[in-house]
Amino acid sequence: MLFGSTALAARIERAECALLTDSARAVARVRPGTDVLVRPLAGGVATHAGTGSPLNKVAGLGFGGPVDEAELSEVEHLYAARKARVQVELSCLADPSVGVMLTGRGYGLVGFENVLGRALSARDVASSSSAGSEITVEVGDDESFATWLDTVVTGFASPDQQGVPSHESFLREVLEQVMSDMSGADGFVRYLAFREGRAAGGACMRLDEGVAQLCGASTRPEHRRRGVQAALLARRLADAAHAGCDVAS
Repeated sequence: MLFGSTALAARIERAECALLTDSARAVARVRPGTDVLVRPLAGGVATHAGTGSPLNKVAGLGFGGPVDEAELSEVEHLYAARKARVQVELSCLADPSVGVMLTGRGYGLVGFENVLGRALSARDVASSSSAGSEITVEVGDDESFATWLDTVVTGFASPDQQGVPSHESFLREVLEQVMSDMSGADGFVRYLAFREGRAAGGACMRLDEGVAQLCGASTRPEHRRRGVQAALLARRLADAAHAGCDVAS
């Protein structure tokens, strides 16, 4: 059993901030002309990695003390100079004063994102072989990179029609660039799932201070609801547990 404490939320938020920071810096390395922003803010971070990038956001607020309005105003100006809106991802376990302050500055709630946590143990290593024989999962390498990239981008570019639609949408070329840049950042491992001999889905994993971040996962539309993501989850949980992580998110 895993208790969703403030301490655990802060730990997961730190890992998320590290992911955003490393990914934005990877963009700066790969595309030197890109106007990249990495700005610490009240224990969190504000990042920008080019027009329309999914990395353009503020995360981690409310766990490192109060947010200074003058600092936030500076961040808002940095985004405005890049003709980008400020999107804040605020944990429900963060200091409540942050939400009050953002509301007072004109920010509006536009959506919810559930972040799931799971305790890891040696049992996850043993259970990875029970995901089913129809689907195989491989760790990606340079040779399979193009297939992995096409698979995950096709999945992201084809939103599922069930449930509440996302308030975000991104151009395919933007997704290709961002996924390519992120996967090249330190610590990212790519996974590719095959069904009936064809690339069906892909995912990433990044390890940070004992937290396994399961990210970048999508499935081609024709392979959905066949256990592709279950197989990718089982493999990544096993690898994370084997690497000594105690929690996955």
